[in-house]
Formats: sequence, structure tokens, C-alpha cells
Amino acid sequence: MSGQGTMRRVKLHDIAHARAGDKGNTSNVSVWVYDPGDYALVKAQLTAERVKSAYPNLLKGAVTRYELDQLHGLNFVMLDALEGGVNTSLGLDSHGKSWSFLILDLDVEVPENRGPIPAA
Repeated sequence: MSGQGTMRRVKLHDIAHARAGDKGNTSNVSVWVYDPGDYALVKAQLTAERVKSAYPNLLKGAVTRYELDQLHGLNFVMLDALEGGVNTSLGLDSHGKSWSFLILDLDVEVPENRGPIPAA
């Protein structure tokens, strides 16, 4: 990220939390930053393309990101993401709850001078 000096990598779960839902073979994950000051950097780095490319073997369909700027959140709708859905999948988590953990495990860059990241 330009204009912010030296950067360091942290796990997204250090600065955000998520909620997941599903319907059929579609998973929905909303990511919410703890500190509104982190929203712009998360928004810049956590794109639909990045989520899809991070898990190419799991995400078979399109990923769409919706921005909730006033609430400092991002909502991802992932099609063909649950191996057919609850009635057809043999996966352990056919309801999509694991998607929030997978997304929160991605790295993001924060300014080196950001200060300590509080424990969630």
C-alpha cells in the first residue's frame, strides 16, 4: 500500500471479525473491522478477486463483494462454494461457517507504526 511507509503483515482476524451464512450452494460472509481506522486498508486489500484466488479449489463460482462503508464492513457472496449445499455435500461444513475462518486467516498489511493490535 503506497503512502503509508513501512508495512507489516498480520492475519485479518487480528483486526476484524466475521459472520457467515448460507443458502443452498451459496455462502455469505460479512467481515467487520474492530477499528474503523483499519477499514480503508482492509477494503483495499480484501477484494473479491483475492478471496476467490486464495481458495481456487473450494470456490467454483463467482465471488461478489458488497461494501458497507458507513458500517465499516464488507459482505462477500460466494456462489458454488459449498460443494452442492447441505443436502448434497459430503463436506464437514456444508453450511459455510468455515468460510469466515478461511477469510479471516488471510494476511493483510498494516502500517508498521500502527501500534499493538489488541487481543480480540
